[in-house]
Amino acid sequence: MAAGKEIRGKIKSVENTKKITKAMEMVAASKMRKAQERMRAARPYAEKVRQITGNLSRANPEYTHPFMQTNDSKVAGFVVVTTDKGLCGGLNTNVLRAVTLQLKDLQARGQTAEVVAIGNKGLAFMNRIGAKVVSSVTSLGDTPHLEKLIGPVKTLLDAYTEGRVNAVYVCYTKFINTMKQESVVEQLLPLNADTLHNGAGGRDWDYIYEPDAPSVIDELLLRYVEAQVYQAVAENMASEQSARMVAMKAATDNAGSVISELKLVYNKTRQAAITKELSEIVAGAAAV
Repeated sequence: MAAGKEIRGKIKSVENTKKITKAMEMVAASKMRKAQERMRAARPYAEKVRQITGNLSRANPEYTHPFMQTNDSKVAGFVVVTTDKGLCGGLNTNVLRAVTLQLKDLQARGQTAEVVAIGNKGLAFMNRIGAKVVSSVTSLGDTPHLEKLIGPVKTLLDAYTEGRVNAVYVCYTKFINTMKQESVVEQLLPLNADTLHNGAGGRDWDYIYEPDAPSVIDELLLRYVEAQVYQAVAENMASEQSARMVAMKAATDNAGSVISELKLVYNKTRQAAITKELSEIVAGAAAV
């Protein structure tokens, strides 16, 4: 029963794979809860600083920060947030597809792009398509650390301040729920009240700054950029663990289906071999 032995080997192999995917599903489920708690804890601060910054973009301060000014550069900057590891379904594929569409649109308008890659998958993809990667950060682990993120992103912020970049976009996967994640490309700079969605209702805002406008606005906009980048990475990590859990559950279920089919084929093969042996025995007895 060479065929039967081969099928038994396949069944054993798929069962081992099923054990691995089941373990990965349970690990992802555990990490997902922590990642979601971290992401939800950071959301209120990120939304509030985003709202205040949106109000500031409608105000008329005596001091105008470079982040609030536009320039005529032909280069756009992208902060692309992906995962370090795979096996998370189409999570990275979807966000990289959105980035690719943006790059093609820029190319059609005669512009170029500079990229800051956060995550191994995004870094490898950008290098593969020949995009200009000015800085990158990988191996973030399961917990985002702002001190690791702000350094590479500051490369694009300095370029924008110097007028070498006309806009900065952050691209990541937004967590909706366990079963749904959405690829997002948001404009980080220049500050635009229409893109910040702060619900200001078109009102004009004005503030009294203490001790002075430059100190307050500089600190506020720095916190705004830090909060948005951190929130993007936190959302992406929560989405990663959710997508990995769903993908590994689907792989486990598929492995179970494959095992059932292989066992059916094995039993049919085994029954056919037994029937053949019985027929040979009966034929031999009749000949004698």
